[in-house]
Amino acid sequence: MDASLKKTCLYDEHLALGARMSPFAGFEMPIQYSGIIAEHNAVRTACGVFDVSHMGEITLAGEDALAFINRVFTNDVSGLAPGRILYGMMCLPSGGVVDDLLVYKEFADGYLLVVNAANIEKDFDWLNRCAEGFKVSLSNDSDAWGQIALQGPASEDRLVSLLGHEELRELGFYTFTNLAAEDGSRIIVSRTGYTGEDGFEIYAAPGLIKLFWKKLLEDGVVPCGLGCRDTLRFEAGLPLYGDELSESITPVEAGLSMFCKFGKAGGFIGEEALEAQRLEGAPRKLVGIELASNAVPRATYPVETPEGVQVGVVTTGYHSISLDKSICMALVSREYSALGTSLCVRIRKGVHEGVVTGKKFYKTNYKKK
Repeated sequence: MDASLKKTCLYDEHLALGARMSPFAGFEMPIQYSGIIAEHNAVRTACGVFDVSHMGEITLAGEDALAFINRVFTNDVSGLAPGRILYGMMCLPSGGVVDDLLVYKEFADGYLLVVNAANIEKDFDWLNRCAEGFKVSLSNDSDAWGQIALQGPASEDRLVSLLGHEELRELGFYTFTNLAAEDGSRIIVSRTGYTGEDGFEIYAAPGLIKLFWKKLLEDGVVPCGLGCRDTLRFEAGLPLYGDELSESITPVEAGLSMFCKFGKAGGFIGEEALEAQRLEGAPRKLVGIELASNAVPRATYPVETPEGVQVGVVTTGYHSISLDKSICMALVSREYSALGTSLCVRIRKGVHEGVVTGKKFYKTNYKKK
């Protein structure tokens, strides 16, 4: 094992369960326990729990907090009430993505930013550089929090059983609440997730997260690794930073313009470049592709016209567990991005025919209040 890799608070629990471990985003993380297919199906049909303690938590506060977050964040938090959450991106002036993240509105001048594990230090540095001239304070509190994601159609019942608060059933999609633990520490529960199913994310002190993990497993919840987290989010058309978004892949190219509020007061970093792409048409577009064969497309595989001209590249691909089809997301030249366009994926020495589809392959089952 690489001694430089970080461990989450649940590391010993994963080893005790015999999880297959692998490096991910600088952490030693569980890829699977019973198997990716079994874990994937558990989330689609019942309930699974993920260790996502590797994610980053950055606290933002101060009298200029609203103006600052609106400047660095593509979405518009102006009308966001405490207890609500928004998804969006932080962008470079070029329009490339520093990271995609969730912004939790905690109080009038306070926000919690939940960022990708691989980008914690980069994001914190970027925010501090952008904060010049704003009356704000920033704190990287990632080490103080553990986090688990409880996902699937039975997750609401399991959550209430775990925490004993019936009112948690009333949480709306992309809202959160605070609870007090017996020791007085804070627990955050949000109706969010990364699977396309109804679910919750629980933030608490590492010791509490270990207790919650054990209680959920005793209650019959299936432990799930990052392997099925990827197959689930992919089927639901959710982007992964580094694959569908990056410093060289913009939100417009990724089809995420709805999370970029053009023209909001003060503007956001990267708005000019993204507005030009939106109006003129980005040179590339992220699309879905369904193959006619059962061959499995993988990231970096070339996407070609039927005549053999490469026009793009696969960003994520699988033989879908839920749909029993070989599908992928791919970044292709704009002129080949229309629904129904015939394209091929080169898989090793073979070429496999496919057709352009939407990126959301699976109908999501979010519970909206």
